[in-house]
Amino acid sequence: MTAGQATSRPPLPRTSQVALPLNGLLALALLMLALVSLGIGPVQLALADVAAALLPVGDGASEALARQHAIVAEIRLPRVLLAILVGASLGMSGAALQGLLRNPLAEPGLLGISSSASLGAVLCLYFGLAQLTPWLLPAAAMGCAALATLVLYRIARRGTGNLTLILAGVALSSLAGALTSLAINLAPNPTDVQDIVLWLLGSLADRSFDDIRLCLPFVLAGLALLATCGRDLDALSVGEDEAASMGVNLARLRAQVVVGTALCVGASVAVTGAIGFVGLVVPHMLRRAVGYHPARLLVSSALGGAVLLLAADVVLRLVSGGFELMLGVVTALIGAPFFFVLVLRERLGRA
Repeated sequence: MTAGQATSRPPLPRTSQVALPLNGLLALALLMLALVSLGIGPVQLALADVAAALLPVGDGASEALARQHAIVAEIRLPRVLLAILVGASLGMSGAALQGLLRNPLAEPGLLGISSSASLGAVLCLYFGLAQLTPWLLPAAAMGCAALATLVLYRIARRGTGNLTLILAGVALSSLAGALTSLAINLAPNPTDVQDIVLWLLGSLADRSFDDIRLCLPFVLAGLALLATCGRDLDALSVGEDEAASMGVNLARLRAQVVVGTALCVGASVAVTGAIGFVGLVVPHMLRRAVGYHPARLLVSSALGGAVLLLAADVVLRLVSGGFELMLGVVTALIGAPFFFVLVLRERLGRA
């Protein structure tokens, strides 16, 4: 099975009737999870208290209401919003990469894009460039992510199979990981080393609105680029020659997906660290529901990625107790077995 054959499947009937209700259900689930996330923590809050705490607090508000407002609006709300932004960007990036490469196993973390973005951010921290301006951190992460995406695309367009592309991604991820480890090993300050290692594990804890303002412009720009290439990805699913005959500008489409993925993944990694497998799990869970249409999968994957990441964050906060697990570890525990099953299914399909 070649990369071009991996996702070429006949569309299911009634797809247009399924996509909108599916997105509505995902949006409803996202809203419910957001309310739950705002209410849980060392100070448990009921739904009514959460709603009241989200409203502006006047000078005559009680001390209890002012404290609840500070907890919800200043501590928990940035975490929820960041989970939605990062989950949506990773989910849509995975769907777009799978459509461009016509490979169901393509995913930013699995193919080394997230590791490359992490390398860019770590180098920025190592050389102290982030102290000059905070915008250099996401810029470095996005630059390395774009470079990794271009390398993988060059490999994929040669018509290589899934295994070759995955091995190339593993090699790229290993190289980025080795360079990251070298930077950590040479770091003169042990405290900085610990901070970088914890950051690399991926987490939404202790994030603020400053982190949201840092990544929001890049994430929105990346999502906009990816969302507008859906029709061309639909045409590409039947082959590059056929897509070109339909008037698709393949060079522009490739650049659009590469830049959009780099913006989304680079900005996400810059504020949360590396969080993997979201872009792999979500499109596979939703692809059948949207009839294997890349265009319809983009928005659904964005919503599904936000739901998955926020749900994982809620679960780890409920089960961690006094010591909170890192979110990147939890998503890896979910995604690694899922990827193993996908590989076995593809190998059995070839037999």
